Amino acid sequence: MYQKRALIAGATGIVGLNVAEHLHDIGGWEITGLSRRPPAGASYMRSIAIDLLDREAALRTLAELKPTHIYYCTWTLGRNEDENIRLNGGMLRTLLDGVAAAGTVEHVAVVTGTKHYLGPFEDYGKVTPVTPFREDAPRLEKKNFYYELEDIAMDYAARHGFGWSVHRSHTIIGYAVGNLMNIGATLATYASICKATGQPFVFPGTPTAYHGINDITDARLLAKHIVWASTEPNARNEAFNATNGDVFRWEQLWERIADYFGVEATYPGHYNSLTERMSSLGPHWEALVAEHGLQPNPLDRLASPWHTDLDLGRPMECLHSMAKSRTHGFTDFQDTEQSFVDVFDRLRAERIIP
Repeated sequence: MYQKRALIAGATGIVGLNVAEHLHDIGGWEITGLSRRPPAGASYMRSIAIDLLDREAALRTLAELKPTHIYYCTWTLGRNEDENIRLNGGMLRTLLDGVAAAGTVEHVAVVTGTKHYLGPFEDYGKVTPVTPFREDAPRLEKKNFYYELEDIAMDYAARHGFGWSVHRSHTIIGYAVGNLMNIGATLATYASICKATGQPFVFPGTPTAYHGINDITDARLLAKHIVWASTEPNARNEAFNATNGDVFRWEQLWERIADYFGVEATYPGHYNSLTERMSSLGPHWEALVAEHGLQPNPLDRLASPWHTDLDLGRPMECLHSMAKSRTHGFTDFQDTEQSFVDVFDRLRAERIIP
């Protein structure tokens, strides 16, 4: 029997799947994934279909599990932040109530993000905190389901005697299909349609986003960060930023992405919505799928332009300090341009884009 038993909530998502793959790569872990639908091609992982919003059914399923490490990599979108707090807080409580009584849990890791510093969706970017963002910055005086998740993790850890860590990622770039916040697949489908139709590849964000300095989080690096904190005593009971460790400007990266797809990169000098730009592109995508024999994924399952609009529509630069992680011993980094290239290559290899 494995001494280290991972339980991953959200195992089919962009973060959870990468955590599972990283645990498999390093070896020595029993891996159990929780998701509403089973992952494809992950035979190394025991997969359990579960809906954490269905508390009673979930508790019955979770009672059979005895994990040592919990990786909470899931979330759900409500109508407003009050509902986000209720739904997401309820899911984490259900998970911890279901497994804590067994007494086997050693650590719970919770993934949150930049909204910790910029506010919830409904107030996103209406504050302009000083960059780089540091983990010891005071919380905003706004409702935020990320704060709820942190408080729940700390409360259960204190009551049940296990450790916790919180991982505040920036925009996540990585391989996933059907993810709510997937900038890689969004830009890949958008660029592919531009290529097929002869349209220019227009940057949709603000001048500040286009010309300013930013950072981003590769899902593979985030997975390493999460597992590191969950097994490193020096990182116990801490909240960390988790980004690639380099910086970039979209005006340079946009050209690099355009070169990859063989399209013309342009910018009109002002914000324009990618959601509006892509709203009429569904038929063009269906034609590409038929022409190239791609996996039959509808455009709205691959692309989340609404979230890319949030990322690229900010009126400020977004930078996260990684000093705390470095001080505590995490030294990995990732080149951001390569992050995008690797995702595009994998999407092509899986026949998701042409």
